[in-house]
Amino acid sequence: QVQLVESGGGLVQAGGSLRLSCAASGIIFSIAIMGWYRQAPGKQRELVATITTGTSSTKYGDSVKGRFTISSDNAKNTVYLQMNSLKPEDTAVYYCNAHLPFGRDYWGKGTLVTVSS
Repeated sequence: QVQLVESGGGLVQAGGSLRLSCAASGIIFSIAIMGWYRQAPGKQRELVATITTGTSSTKYGDSVKGRFTISSDNAKNTVYLQMNSLKPEDTAVYYCNAHLPFGRDYWGKGTLVTVSS
């Protein structure tokens, strides 16, 4: 059974930092493309960042480039999102995603990040 469990969300002031974690189980982590997506109220879910765990190749959404960093610890089957210089517009539910070969996608339940101005 695949499980993605996010943690690390919370309330932070603008300009502050948070680190999200996503612990994965039930998948072969080393062949996954792990990602973070977010959804703000009334908006569509959008890409935040992805990492190909086998190569450490990363991709970022335009709105977070230079502020957020995605990383993974393959020994712990965990992916992280370091978020710096947070802005009120970063407020959203952040979801962990695992994309596996043959189009299989799995999602966590999400963790809420609230950035106050």
